Amino acid sequence: MASPDTSLQDIAAPEGICFGCGSSNPHGLHIKSFWHEDGVHVMAEHVPEAKYSGWPELVYGGLIAMLVDCHSNWTAMAYHYRAEQREPESLPRINCVTGNLGIKFIKPTPMGVPLTLKAKVDGEVGRKTRVICEVYAGEVLTAVGDSVFVRVDTEQLAAAAHGR
Repeated sequence: MASPDTSLQDIAAPEGICFGCGSSNPHGLHIKSFWHEDGVHVMAEHVPEAKYSGWPELVYGGLIAMLVDCHSNWTAMAYHYRAEQREPESLPRINCVTGNLGIKFIKPTPMGVPLTLKAKVDGEVGRKTRVICEVYAGEVLTAVGDSVFVRVDTEQLAAAAHGR
């Protein structure tokens, strides 16, 4: 069993190459998701670099969408592992992809403030799983993601995408 200080990404997919959350992407953001002590939420923190500005002193909305997408996907996968009473490092690996990504921007998100992402599954954990993800800049709620993630076999998905 991995340490509680080790992210879900580093436990379940240390070779991951996703730009947002891949541990092995040398150019990526390396988003790290962890179970909260409440056992309900999955948490992540991120401090955007200045190159991810939209308007002066504000975080680019596309970056917020990417943070919500990656963190929510890991929330769905974490819930799948828990539903199956398995550790994230167990095989076969559980993979999900984004089926629908919804973002509601509530307030402008300031640069220079640590962002906290707080996500949980809403409803049943199934082939399609709904995740609600709140984004906070400090104590201020700035965005909410309401998205659906689909459990997949990534080898079959890649083959289908490439017409094989």
